Amino acid sequence: MPSHRFPRLPGQVALPEQKGAAPSPARLEPFNSASAEAAERALLTCLRSLRWAHRLADHRPYPDLDALLAAADEAAYDLTPGDLAEALAGESLPSLPEDAYGAAHMALNAAHAAYEARFGHAFVIYLGDTPEGEALDHVLAGIRSRLTNDPEEERVVAAEELRRLAGQRLGDLLRGAGNCATSHKGAALGR
Repeated sequence: MPSHRFPRLPGQVALPEQKGAAPSPARLEPFNSASAEAAERALLTCLRSLRWAHRLADHRPYPDLDALLAAADEAAYDLTPGDLAEALAGESLPSLPEDAYGAAHMALNAAHAAYEARFGHAFVIYLGDTPEGEALDHVLAGIRSRLTNDPEEERVVAAEELRRLAGQRLGDLLRGAGNCATSHKGAALGR
């Protein structure tokens, strides 16, 4: 299964590496003082919803990471079905570990195809609390269990998973852990 990644967005806000420490107000300064367009481009690497990115960029400055993450949560809860569809369309398929066996690729491809055929959008799941060695099993179990949801119930579940992914990606970005889209503790399965 090929690895898919978000393309790099030009003009992404450069934020200092912070070695896992929570950003202080001074460390949020590059994000808070960036142009609206640059902040939105950075935010779109965390969640591909223009409305979400505009809202967070428009409400700067944030005094600390907790305030920004709270605002990100609130904005994610307010996503319309159209906003959710836009965000789900921007999710990508993570690469499996190199040592994953062929049957795992086939099982994941089949489960994802069934999910996408049923719901018409990418499968997303937050893996922040899942040990790395259990991620594939967790993803497969998640797809299989969520295939029984009705479409409205699954929209609510997918929105919650996206909200959690966006918060984790945003925290990673501001801590200097890299681009939001390449976060290793969340997973999104898409086209």
